[in-house]
Amino acid sequence: LNIMKIKLMMMTLMMCLMFSTASYSQSINGTPLSDIESEYLLIVGYSNLLGTKIRINIDYGQEKKALKNTTTLTGSNGKAVKLNSMIDGLNFLSDYGYEFVNAYAISIGNQSVSHFLLRKIK
Repeated sequence: LNIMKIKLMMMTLMMCLMFSTASYSQSINGTPLSDIESEYLLIVGYSNLLGTKIRINIDYGQEKKALKNTTTLTGSNGKAVKLNSMIDGLNFLSDYGYEFVNAYAISIGNQSVSHFLLRKIK
């Protein structure tokens, strides 16, 4: 009877740890998105070679370091999060309380790079 209670408690603890880690899976340079309190942020979207997914960088005023990308949105595995489109990125960040303000695009070589300015809803 005691062994069953211990197993049940261990399984419950493992489930709680799994779900608490999942809620902080997206981050920028190790900072969970939910912890960013900046009023404004800039999303910069780059398409992959096939043009099927995009990778976004997020600038919220964080310190930049030489030779280290401090703006890439990463998942819990440490790899860049790939989104379907910039609108997918907007929808994603609206879940964190941000709204669209303005957008513009620039060309770098043969690639168009989209910039979306967002503001935190108060």
